[in-house]
Parts: sequence; C-alpha cells; structure tokens
Amino acid sequence: MLRLYKIAHGLIKEIKVDGEVLGHHLKEADWIDALEPDDDERALLATLFSDEVPDVDDVEEIEASARCFTDQDGLHVHSLFLGYSEGRHHTVSVAFILQPYRLIAIRDGELSDFRLLRMRARRGQVSCETPTDLLLTLLEQKVENHADNLEDIHRQLERVSHLVLEDESADLEDAISQLARLEDSNGKIRLCLMDTQRDISFLLRHLREPGQSRETLYEILRDLETLMSHTTFLFDKINFLMDSTQGFINIQQAQIIKIFSIAAVVFLPPTLIASIYGMNFKYMPELEWSFGYPFAIGLMVAAGMAPYIYFKRKGWL
Repeated sequence: MLRLYKIAHGLIKEIKVDGEVLGHHLKEADWIDALEPDDDERALLATLFSDEVPDVDDVEEIEASARCFTDQDGLHVHSLFLGYSEGRHHTVSVAFILQPYRLIAIRDGELSDFRLLRMRARRGQVSCETPTDLLLTLLEQKVENHADNLEDIHRQLERVSHLVLEDESADLEDAISQLARLEDSNGKIRLCLMDTQRDISFLLRHLREPGQSRETLYEILRDLETLMSHTTFLFDKINFLMDSTQGFINIQQAQIIKIFSIAAVVFLPPTLIASIYGMNFKYMPELEWSFGYPFAIGLMVAAGMAPYIYFKRKGWL
C-alpha cells in the first residue's frame, strides 16, 4: 500500500488518489509511505530510483554501512521501530530514503508511530517545511513513544514488585513470566534507542541544512541519552526482582524440605521401636507380658514426641 502526502502551508496533508492515477501523483508527493508494497507498487517506486528499490533483506542488514549510507538516490537511513502484536513487542526495520524533494519510507509492517502521525496529519497537527523536517518529526515521535513504553514498563514493574515483595499468596512462577516479558520489551526498546542514536549521528554528519534541523537532532540525541539511562535502571530493577523471586521460591522449597526432614527424624525412633518388636523371635522378654503392647505404644509416642519438643524449643519449627 502506498500513501502519498504533500507539504502545504507548513502542514502535511494526505493526497487522496485511487490506483489508476497513483503514478501521476507519485512524483508530486513530498512523503511516500510504502507499507508492504506489492510488485506493481514497487515498479512505480522504481521510477524514483536510479537503482533498484530496497527489499526486506537489505533493510534488515545489521552492519552500520548497510543501514546508513548515501548514494545517488539520496540519504538512506534504515531505522528500527518498535511494534506490538500477540502481547509482545517486536522490532521492525523501516527504510527511509531522503531525497532533495521527497521522503520515502518503505516498511514491512504496520507501526503505531505511523498510525499516530497519520492521525495527527488529518487533524492538521504535523507542521513541517521540508522532507527533512518530516523525517525529524518521525524520529522525534519515535523517541516519545519509546519514552511512553518505558513508563508503561515501569508501572508494570511496580505491580510485579508489590506481587513479589508484599503479597504472600502471590504466584511467583507467574511473576517470573511477567518479568521475563518485561525484560524482553525493555531490551528491544534499548535496541531501538541505540539504533536511533546511530541514525542521528549519521544525519548530523550528512545534513548540511543549518539552523533548526541540527538543533532538533541534538535535542533528540539528548533525549536518547536520558532514555538509555532509564533502560539501564529498568534492567537493574528487573534483575533485582528476578533474584528476589527466585530467592523466595528457594525459601519455599527449603521450607518443604525442612518439614520432610523433621518428619523423618520425628518418626525414625518410633519406627525403630516398632521394628524391634516386630521381629519374629520365639523368646522375647515382653512377649508374654500383659502390659507389653501398651508399653510399646507409649514408648513409640514418647520417642516421637521427644525430637518434636526439642526442635520446638530450638525454634526450628
């Protein structure tokens, strides 16, 4: 799907076109948002490139030289964005190609950052003068969304913290599952932040436009450094809660083993007495004694109670 946008009077406006005249408006657009383009749409995009249109494998390359570079088609910035599906976060690479008169974004999945920008554009809330301003707006919004996601992770960690440290009836295995999911989300956000830092450094080296653009890039860079520190704090908190949860599980397991160990010690003397009087010898001193059975029962009860009272006085029970 191709969505076309035009910058008019300092605002970004969507160009409403159908499939038949899409190619006619393509070169007039200041921003082309290509979501999973099919073969026909890629053929249209190819008219804007001297080389072939970047494919998914090219966008997913992790080497710095493959993600940020310049050629005759413009500045290429392949940036990681955060997606969300099936209850988990995932990363999606978006290929930005910044040309003198347009910005092209090629992506392989729907993203909340782009949905939000479209909604703001329909309301006339996205102001920009050039395609470069639009790229910086996308990066700014990306960083703001990462900040919101980190705040959400912190709120969830507070709930898990209460669950682990204060709720005695909590399901600790469920807490570990929640912490693992939050750690995964925090790691993916940190990866996106690191990738954005690299993108900003590349743009600072190659954008020659003076004034507001460079100042905006520096502001984004400062925000990124703050968020990177926050992800480190969240990692520390997650590790603390994970260690605490495992410690409580070990304590519970130790309590169970302790109960079994004490039970074994308590029942060992009565078992020994019962074993002695269960031997099948013809001549046993108490065999013909009328009080032999009550005596054996009482001896077993006393032998069992003695370790219990001793453990109780020692505070082991």
